[in-house]
Amino acid sequence: MPLSMTKIAYRSGSIENLRQWVEAGPEALMTTRYLPKRHEEMIGGSLYWIIEHAIVARSEILGFEQRPDARWTIRLAPKLILVHPRAKRAHQGWRYLEEKNAPEDLAEGEIASDAMPGRLVRELSKLGLA
Repeated sequence: MPLSMTKIAYRSGSIENLRQWVEAGPEALMTTRYLPKRHEEMIGGSLYWIIEHAIVARSEILGFEQRPDARWTIRLAPKLILVHPRAKRAHQGWRYLEEKNAPEDLAEGEIASDAMPGRLVRELSKLGLA
């Protein structure tokens, strides 16, 4: 199984804004300072997006490329896949995520409002109920 990672969608603010960015072109390109040490394991995995302290969606990782300024580009498939929200504390940069710990995708025909909102997931998690 490929390795995945989590990242805060700090510029997006909402799933719809994130979707517009991810699905705007043939690939979504995200920049990072450092190449993940386990990057070869991550191709075919996913980047799980965090909004409001909850993992809410994912994008498939297509590959990594070094830029002329020595930073790295993470190439993502131009499709945002919604997942069942799961509470996740804020962090800087990205963190590895094993598939066994990743939230499940929303089922075909299931809409995001059928799943609990990220804020509610976070509050229930604080209470030990999620």
